[in-house]
Amino acid sequence: MNKIISYNVNGIRAAIRKGLGNWINKAKPDILCLQEIKANVEQFDQELFSNLGYHCFLHPANKPGYSGVAILSKTKPNHIEYGCGISEIDFEGRIIRADFDDYSVMSVYFPSGSNPDRQSFKMDFLELFYNYIKKIKKKFPNIIISGDYNICHTEIDIHNPISNKNSSGFLPEERAWLTKFMQLGFIDSFRHLNKDLHNYTWWSYRANSRRKNLGWRIDYNMISEPLLESLKQVEILSDIIHSDHCPVLVELEK
Repeated sequence: MNKIISYNVNGIRAAIRKGLGNWINKAKPDILCLQEIKANVEQFDQELFSNLGYHCFLHPANKPGYSGVAILSKTKPNHIEYGCGISEIDFEGRIIRADFDDYSVMSVYFPSGSNPDRQSFKMDFLELFYNYIKKIKKKFPNIIISGDYNICHTEIDIHNPISNKNSSGFLPEERAWLTKFMQLGFIDSFRHLNKDLHNYTWWSYRANSRRKNLGWRIDYNMISEPLLESLKQVEILSDIIHSDHCPVLVELEK
């Protein structure tokens, strides 16, 4: 079995202080994709993770304390691709890929549209990422793209679709993009096996949103179609709290 977990930790140093290492030691993922690490190489405690049996690879943003992605893996990858070769994306440390014998895994942190300028950047990112993945998928047909997509796909992925219809992360054009992306041959692994309501991966820190489960499902393990026959289990680990997000798990048969 290959257990892959994706987790936006909202700052690796803060998450470690909240017990991230102990949780990883119990969960024992084969591969852990992290987003929003908010740390450079010197600030990332690689020794903690290597003591737990992981090879560590990270792609921080140029801007200190911002964005950044990482992959921790029990098995040493054949190759690590830092970034995607598109300067405006790589400057913000948003993509890292690990290639193994049977598949590749990508950890991605999509931008949020926190203001009009960032929303414009987000839409540009989506188009650049789509064209990039179209090429990558030809070279790596067995690929898992894990991360914080900052988009809820359908109405059951958000606690109040009506009041959020004009909110970044649930805009019609963002949701249409995610549909188009999946039409490249990707499967939302969680929704493939779980159609239940009230499954979310991010909650605002405001108004006790997490306690009330007023959340958004914006974190995904997207698997390419050739991997579907290997799909064994999915889970949103909503009781794990080191961040305003929670980890999302996918297990594939070897």
